[in-house]
Amino acid sequence: MNKKIIEAPKAAKIEKKLEIHGDVRIDNYYWLNEKENPKVIDYLNAENDYYNSKTAHTKKFQEDLFLEMKSRIKEEDESVPYKKNNYYYITRFEKGKQYPIYTRKKETLEAKEQIMFDVNTLAEKHNYYKLSGLSISPDNKIVAFGVDTVSRRQFTLQFKNLETGKIYPEKIENTTGSAAWASDNKTVFYTQKNPTTLRGEKIFRHVLGTEPSEDVEIFFEKEEAFSTYVYRTKSEKYIIIGSHSTVSTEFRILEADNETGEFKVFQPREIDLEYSIAHYGTYFYILTNKDNATNFKLMKTSVGNTLKNKWLDVIPHREDTLLEDISIFKDFLVLEERTNGLNKIRIIRWDDSEDFYLPFTEETYSAGVYFNPEFDTNCIRYGYNSMTTPSSVIDFNVNTKTKQIKKEQQVLGGKFDKENYKSERLWATAIDGTQIPISIVYNKKTKLTQDTPLLLYGYGSYGYTIDAGFSSTRLSLLDRGFVFAIAHVRGSEYLGRKWYEKGKLLYKKNTFTDFVDCAKFLIEKKYTSKKHLYASGGSAGGLLMGAIVNMQPELFHGVIASVPFVDVLTTMLDDSIPLTTGEYNEWGNPNEVEYYNYIKSYSPYDNVVQQNYPNMLITTGLNDSQVQYFEPAKWIAKLREFKTNQNILLMHTNMDVGHGGASGRFDALKEIARDYSFILDLEGYIG
Repeated sequence: MNKKIIEAPKAAKIEKKLEIHGDVRIDNYYWLNEKENPKVIDYLNAENDYYNSKTAHTKKFQEDLFLEMKSRIKEEDESVPYKKNNYYYITRFEKGKQYPIYTRKKETLEAKEQIMFDVNTLAEKHNYYKLSGLSISPDNKIVAFGVDTVSRRQFTLQFKNLETGKIYPEKIENTTGSAAWASDNKTVFYTQKNPTTLRGEKIFRHVLGTEPSEDVEIFFEKEEAFSTYVYRTKSEKYIIIGSHSTVSTEFRILEADNETGEFKVFQPREIDLEYSIAHYGTYFYILTNKDNATNFKLMKTSVGNTLKNKWLDVIPHREDTLLEDISIFKDFLVLEERTNGLNKIRIIRWDDSEDFYLPFTEETYSAGVYFNPEFDTNCIRYGYNSMTTPSSVIDFNVNTKTKQIKKEQQVLGGKFDKENYKSERLWATAIDGTQIPISIVYNKKTKLTQDTPLLLYGYGSYGYTIDAGFSSTRLSLLDRGFVFAIAHVRGSEYLGRKWYEKGKLLYKKNTFTDFVDCAKFLIEKKYTSKKHLYASGGSAGGLLMGAIVNMQPELFHGVIASVPFVDVLTTMLDDSIPLTTGEYNEWGNPNEVEYYNYIKSYSPYDNVVQQNYPNMLITTGLNDSQVQYFEPAKWIAKLREFKTNQNILLMHTNMDVGHGGASGRFDALKEIARDYSFILDLEGYIG
């Protein structure tokens, strides 16, 4: 008996006029915003049913692919212990279990293990479970922690006594999930979110054992373009309240042993003045773009004189080097820099007796300073990996100049050998003549021809840089003859802060044209061809996917757009949607006509036209707080209406999760297997 053929869903068209600046847009699928409308859920379920019917022949392959990926993972695993305040902290996984177990040992690693949280037990009755923000009181007795069971990044803050195992009765709703302890071991400061926009907007002080309704509001961030947060310095001396927007920051400071005192503004906010602070001795060290330091520089000021006119240069600004971060230790300073796209770790002794870089030799790689809570130590911990080298956690002894690999990611299954793979960095010429870097990796057995399948990944927003790192799941593509490539397009900070600034606001289209030009370059150099080229991106990278399929649909055989931000104009005009007001400095405020017109010219949903589109898989989560589910839902409805060919168009909505996908480590692998099977099917790997 033949299975019933499920037709592609057709969303109802209900005209909605959207008018501003004298311009009228007609949005026939605006009604899909109504999450409580049963017809909306019916439509999402219909799309899921259609996805399942069209991919039924791949289900066995997806399961095999999942098991293949899972087999490479060391299921019984644990993190490298780190020491803080006389305890070693370890996160471990047990075989067959999805979630971590958080433990600690007192004074030595030979001490008896104390389990703080077994998340597997806590998550048993939940489709989604996220434990976040573990913060231990100064006397080591109480842990603050956040719980999210909806996947909307609204955490309930709770407290557990680590001596008795008792969880305190108070529950503080709608927080970021983290807390900063004062020195008295009973007072914490935390951030509360706006329940509608999810913006971190208020800082409260809570005393353990009291009702959350009695908590004192310490700070309210009135400016909607800013979010606020609170933390304690590594030196343990100060509680810091931070406020940030895309182009401005401001901090308030309070001695940690003066929990009821008044916070003092460090340096008042100014447009285009960004800074962050770290405390050491009688100074604050300041990472800042002050004085047009586009790539940032390091300054310092005395604890008693924090206004910017008192700041003094420590590491000057450099045109060719982005200063990304600093870490302060008792005897030395560690800088994280980026030159020509590559990470560098620099160590400078406070007495100026030494200034040197850690040596890295691969052509393209990723390296960064790891979590280093200890202040008085001769070792720094850093992470290193490349597209061919699994991740390592390494301790470097600054005195002896020796390194010890504390942990190297194991790729199980017996087949992996890094010598079987090759990575390199290429440079494509953009339409305006700019050189765009591309990191690629492939199995050495793969012949690079027009028939070679290639997956090109991109993001390119918020200054966030996708480094050339290792992925054990990616081996499932590489070992089947795929090339994997990352286009380091403008909008990231791969080549410095200016690289970001040339891919935002009124330069945003550079992100899209850069990606297209990278694709054309790879085709021209015969790494692949249009018939075998695939593209992938998520969130703001999903916006990139939406833009390129409107601009150059014939370039790509298939596209995967994950949680895609595609209805840019309507979202940025709705300040009730989470994160909108804080995004004006990234995309522009379309309430201003110049930005309205520019965003409208590229917003993927607004630019769907009657044309052929590539094969596409769109994924989303019903509870997504970053990119609301209705953006991809509206987009696919409009694509179904306008596309003029018979290429596959699918959407899968996870009805239980949000922006980050599944919370369990194995469930996350199933999502990767789902995506990979889509393009492998298009390449003929599935019968």
